Amino acid sequence: MKTKKEKGDDESCQSTINPSEWKGRTIEIDDAGTGDLVGDAFIGFRDSDTGKIIFQSVPVALYKQGNKDGDPPKKYIVNAVKKGLKALKHGKGDRILLCRGDCFNLVREYFKENNIYYEPAIIEGVLQNAVEGRYIQHLRKLGITSRNLTEEAGAKRYFISFNWVCRDFPNRERYVKTGSPSWDKKWRKIAIERYQKYQGNKTPERDSIQRRANIIYELMFEKPISVREVSRKRQ
Repeated sequence: MKTKKEKGDDESCQSTINPSEWKGRTIEIDDAGTGDLVGDAFIGFRDSDTGKIIFQSVPVALYKQGNKDGDPPKKYIVNAVKKGLKALKHGKGDRILLCRGDCFNLVREYFKENNIYYEPAIIEGVLQNAVEGRYIQHLRKLGITSRNLTEEAGAKRYFISFNWVCRDFPNRERYVKTGSPSWDKKWRKIAIERYQKYQGNKTPERDSIQRRANIIYELMFEKPISVREVSRKRQ
């Protein structure tokens, strides 16, 4: 996930677009979907030497309201990072460039406790595009078809997902990260209201279709088609 630069970032943090030199191998780690409203989240890993990219998913169920205590998503992400590094055969001579997102707070603690070298980084370029793209694929599979859905995280993508949920709230709330405090305090109520409004708007449309069908039905009896007339015309 791309994060905004703060003052002094250049002194303590670097971008993967132009990273500092390193004698060994570098592994980049980034996330996508952890701050979004809908669906699973994804952790991406990139071996900068070979260009190999792999992903680990974080189920949306971990972001549900009942799972707030102990922060299960962050604990799960620690294990996901362990699996990703193992798959890439991480070694002591490797450097890890880790996204500064809050979702990696426990990962940073794990690295420090186990003397695993890493540097905080602004993940940009290849890996960022790949992991955001993987998240978008996931949203498409859920059924979000909006052409405006892009790999760029932010308010626009959030509300595209939100509007999708509102359209069929009873069946789609299960895809929402309901553990967010703002969901119960604000957005859930709005989602229900919009869903009810959408349902109300469907009634006039159904009535209009029914009226047109009735008119066609009546005309068929007023001017019945004669089989003989059709036969004569064909002859």
